[in-house]
This record gives sequence, structure tokens and C-alpha cells, in this order.
Amino acid sequence: MEFSWVDYFILIAYALGITFYGSRFAKSQRTLKDYFLGGKDIPWWAVCFSIVATETSTLTFIGSPALAYKSNLTFLQLTFGYLIGRIIVSFLLIPPYFRQELFTSYQLLRERFGSKTKNFSATIFLVTRALSDGVRLYATGLVLAVTTHMGVIPAIVLMGIFTIYYTFKGGMAAVVWTDVIQMILYLGGAGLAFYEILHKIPGGWDSIQQMVAPLGKLQVLDFSHDWSKPYTLWAGSIGGIFITLASHGTDQLTVQRFFTCRSKTDAQKALIGSGVVITAQFLLFLVIGVMLYAFYQKFPLAQGLSQADEVFPRFIVNELPRGVSGLVIAAIFAAGMSTLSGSLNSLSGTLLTDFYKPYIRPFEEERHYLRVSRLMTIGWGIVLIGIGILARQWGSVLEVALTIMSFTAGSVVGIFLLAVLTQTANQAGGLCGMVSGLFTLLAIHFLPRYGYLPKIAWTWYVCIGSAATFIVGLVASKFFTRFKNAAAVE
Repeated sequence: MEFSWVDYFILIAYALGITFYGSRFAKSQRTLKDYFLGGKDIPWWAVCFSIVATETSTLTFIGSPALAYKSNLTFLQLTFGYLIGRIIVSFLLIPPYFRQELFTSYQLLRERFGSKTKNFSATIFLVTRALSDGVRLYATGLVLAVTTHMGVIPAIVLMGIFTIYYTFKGGMAAVVWTDVIQMILYLGGAGLAFYEILHKIPGGWDSIQQMVAPLGKLQVLDFSHDWSKPYTLWAGSIGGIFITLASHGTDQLTVQRFFTCRSKTDAQKALIGSGVVITAQFLLFLVIGVMLYAFYQKFPLAQGLSQADEVFPRFIVNELPRGVSGLVIAAIFAAGMSTLSGSLNSLSGTLLTDFYKPYIRPFEEERHYLRVSRLMTIGWGIVLIGIGILARQWGSVLEVALTIMSFTAGSVVGIFLLAVLTQTANQAGGLCGMVSGLFTLLAIHFLPRYGYLPKIAWTWYVCIGSAATFIVGLVASKFFTRFKNAAAVE
């Protein structure tokens, strides 16, 4: 079965409709508070859905089923850590964020340590976020190209243009409310695919269970203590906590959504609620992967898969009825647009608030900053499109690009923990800690290749990087304090 004109119509109608809807928020964008914080008047449940939609990229939509297709459900252990991590962020980091009006999470570091620490952390965010979300844009373009026979570059450019337009016009309010629609759409699309697979397999779920259970594909818990395995109970729970401290506690992409809430309590409800939703969502995607394995055991593919990531797109195009394929591809499109729009707004907000406003044009009127913010949104959109196009040539480096977040996130989490948990840490010690965290993770990642260290799974990276940054930062702070006091006495 090929992509029909009905499917094309649904996909085009969705892209135009969501762009028009998002651009309608342009009238309410009068100040930076409106543009970057949605006027701090967005209900918590909408922020909750926006958090979930933003962290759900095409890689999640396609990659999660592929993971379960070739292995089992043990990835779900990470969501245990995700939920615990959100609770910790809610009570450890959200209160300090709401003690004053902030636009970015990195302003908290400026208040605690100074501008150098703030600038270093913000720069890490700008580089890694642009790189990783440019890759995610490529992944969405690749899926669209495979399913619709559109070229990869046109798919990347078209999705980029649509998203840039409504983010440019409507700011954060457009990002959040389009996220709500897009989350409903992609979960609905996944639900439709789940229904179709279930009813295409004779005997339904009982037949699936009998087929996959003896193979261990329904396994959720892995109690092994192998540090090289990414999906064990310990790596999932402990590693997932620190990954969440990074992605939902310090990363501006998510933290910016806290600032759109009406109160600290609303932000806490939005974040914890997103943990419940994301757990259910991953369960759905992973079970779809197991069901696809059972389906293709019953009805083998005429042409084999070159990689597991192809399994869900292949099913969507070849097995779903006309119209339903279009809805599910629109859902993938929605997941990609959601991540991209949030990235554009947070990148622009960080560049303007942490660099442009304090260092380049500190005494301009609000209208000037609002105009520059919109221009930055366009600029970052072009950058992400460019990275998405370049990622076609990266091949195996694609996975490395996505793990860069893991290298840098540990240092950022560590410095935030120093900021909120200690009184004695200072800027010089904190910067030493951040550099130590970065080098520690580089060593852990590359030295095992030469036999100098045992292999450690990526799920531990943020935890180890955070610990190295915190410990070295605390010790170095005491050294610099004593050195300064000794110099003062002399």
C-alpha cells in the first residue's frame, strides 16, 4: 500500500492548520514576558502536556517501538527514574526559580556564582541543544521522506519553515498551546496504530503474549549489576533521576515552561503530572514495538529491514488503511514540530537574556528586544535546518551527536546542585568542577575502547558527571577560599 492522496491531504491540512493556529497568538505578544513566558498565565495542565510533547521527538515515536522490537520492555525502567527525578526537581529546584522573576534557568547561577558560570552553562545549552535538535529535525525529515517519497531536504526545510513561522509570530504561548494539540494528535496516532496491529493479528493480545513471552520480550525489570547495560533497574532508576535533573531541572527547554505557570505550585503539578503521562506514553510505544515483532512473525516482511528504526514507518505505510496512515504520519510530524518550536523559543530566550541584553545592547526599549527576539527565532530556525541537512552525511556520528547532551549535562547538573545545596561553593571552584565533570565523562566514554577502563552505559553518564562536578567543585572552592584568605593576610 502506498501513501494515498487522502493521506497527503491530511498531512498538508494538519501542517497548514497548526501553523495558522499558532500564528493567531501574535496579537498578545507585546513584551518579552509575553513572548518568552506566555504572560505567566498558562494553566498547569497545558504546561504539563507541553513538557511531554516537547520531550517526545520523532526519535521517541520511531525509536521506542524499534527498541522493544529488537529487545524487550526494560527501557521502561528509565521512566521510574524519570518520575522520581521530577519529584526531586519539583521540591529542590522549582522553589529557587520562583523566588524572583527569571527568564532562563542560568540566571539563577549568575545570582549564586556570577556571570562566568552563567555564561559557561548557557553556552553549553546553546551548542548542545542546537546540535541535538537539528539531528531530531533530520530524523523527522527522514521518516517523512521514507513514507511520503518526499526528498529528505525538502521535508526538513518545509517542517522548519512551518514551525519557524508560528513560533516567530506567537512566541511561547503558541508553543505551549500547539504542543497540547500535537500531543493529543501523536498519542491518538499511536493509539490508532496499536488498535490496527492488535486487530490484524489472529487471536489478538492472547496470541501476541503466547508468541513473545517465551522469548522474554515482555520483561520489564532487570536486576543485574552490569554497568555496561543501559537498561537495568539501577541504571534506569538512578541514571534516570540524574537524566531528569538535567533535562527537566536545568535545561532551559523545559525550565522555560515552569516560568509560564501562574505559581510555583502550578509548576510543580505540571512537572510531576508530566512524569505520570510520560510513563504511560513510553509503555504504549514499547508495547507497539513488541506487537510489531509478533505481527511480522505471523506475516514476514517481503523485504528485510536494514535497521530496526524502519519497522514502525514500514508498518504505517504498508499496513494501515488510507487516511489512518496520513493521521499517524501527521502525528510524527507533530512530534517533530513540537520539539522544534520549543527549541527555537528557548534558544532565542537564552541568547537574548543571557548574552545580547547584558553585553551588547543593555539599555534598549522593550520593543527593540521583542523585535530582536523574533529575528533570533528565525536565525536559530535556519541554524537547525542547516544542522538537519548536514546530519545526512554524519552516518554513525549521528548517535555520537545525540549523546553529547549526556557529556555536558552532568557538569550543568553538578553546578546547579552546588548552587542550591551548598553555601561555601564559589565561582572558581564551580568552574573547576564543571571542567572536571566534562573530562571525566570524556575519559569514561573513550578510554574503554583502548582497554583502560571497563565500559559504562550511557545512562550512568549524567550521574557520574554530576558527582564529579559536585565533589571537585566543593573541594576546589575550599582551596580557592583558603588561597584568597592567605593572600589577604599577606
